[in-house]
Amino acid sequence: MNFNRRLLFAAFAGASAGAATPALARESGAASAPRADIDAASLGVRPDEEADQSAVLQRAVERAAAAGAVLRLPPGSYRASGLQLPSYAAIAGVAGATRITLAGGSSLLSSGGSDRISLSGLVLDGANNVLPDGAGLVHLKQGRDVRIRDCEVVNVGGNGIMLDAIAGDVTGNSVIGAAGYAIFSNDAGGLRIDGNTVRASGNNGIAVWRGAPGDDGTLVIDNRVEDTKNLSGGTGQWGNAINVFRADNVIVRGNRIRNAAYSAVRGNMASNLQIVGNTCSGLGETAVIVEFGFQGAVIASNIIDGAAVGIAITNFADGGRLAVVQGNLIRNLVRGRPAGEDQNNIDAFGISVEADTTVTGNVLDNIEGTGIRAGYGPYLRDVTISSNVVRGTDRGIAVSVVSGSGTAVIADNLISDARSGAIVGMEWEKTVTGDLSKDGAGQYAQLSIGGNRVR
Repeated sequence: MNFNRRLLFAAFAGASAGAATPALARESGAASAPRADIDAASLGVRPDEEADQSAVLQRAVERAAAAGAVLRLPPGSYRASGLQLPSYAAIAGVAGATRITLAGGSSLLSSGGSDRISLSGLVLDGANNVLPDGAGLVHLKQGRDVRIRDCEVVNVGGNGIMLDAIAGDVTGNSVIGAAGYAIFSNDAGGLRIDGNTVRASGNNGIAVWRGAPGDDGTLVIDNRVEDTKNLSGGTGQWGNAINVFRADNVIVRGNRIRNAAYSAVRGNMASNLQIVGNTCSGLGETAVIVEFGFQGAVIASNIIDGAAVGIAITNFADGGRLAVVQGNLIRNLVRGRPAGEDQNNIDAFGISVEADTTVTGNVLDNIEGTGIRAGYGPYLRDVTISSNVVRGTDRGIAVSVVSGSGTAVIADNLISDARSGAIVGMEWEKTVTGDLSKDGAGQYAQLSIGGNRVR
């Protein structure tokens, strides 16, 4: 009798003893030790069988979990559906060689209230079966210490990885061609989405949402997100590489984002959002947008190359306020709309802000419109624009001078080759002043303009 079989028999000498094993290990301090392995073949699971192996796989998962062991799936293909993961379920395969294919139903792997789940080294294949709305090929709910690592999620006719009230990490996975969302988290309890490759998602790539605004704290870091489509239409709800909705204290850092129908990063009603050090190119509309009812955002050290709008901090009318926009490099922006959107092209601009915001140390180059825009109509309050380099624009810096607009300081910027004026006053979309870099603030007592270098 081999070690794995002795372990299994010992765990199931009695049903109550088997169920207690993981808890006893944790209480004795052994939970941090490496888990033992159980070969799935010893439990009747066979690779490359044509038959649906859901029942035998389910039994194997439950037995290994009860023993606190890792269920090892040898290389090969396995057909299954509706597998339920209990606490301590751990399934490991050989990366790229162990494939579980959906045989039908609404999900391949799911859980509810299970902690310490681990999935690694698996190819999870949706077989292009259309999944119900709100379902995911992997769909985990209400669990702690969940780990999904080094897996490939492919051929998904819906959402790839769906997480509801999950704490843990999703690391080093590839989610390719999901018809809906690639990775979707709702009401996270402490989640890290790190080092994944997401490509050709049908709607949003990585989404971090909450049912109501509140602390979330998810880390979305060092992922590669490419070719995000917008199959559901709309005007920006979908088609975003990374989407944060109602989730506060989220950090989006160090991601490489390329070719999204709308935005690289879109934050909606998400306070204390940090968008830092991302490299973004080929965006159909606004590269980085923070909008609607947020308080607090830091957008810093990003590279944006190719979009209609670089960075937009907007919707002061709906409570959006309080931001830092610092040290970003923004270039090659052109007027346009995402493909298929039936509206007039929007004017290109590098940075647009409205309320309680500082814009400092950014470099903007080659913009078919305005470099930096402060306010829109009366929606302007307490904005500082300083020490930026603005080159190759129509208007260098535009500031709203509509009656009722608030205070702005525009100082110590270098503005070069602004074809229609270095600093101009705007009433909505219309330029209504000469070049304020030459004429001064004049009648606009709410403006302070000085120390700018224009050439």
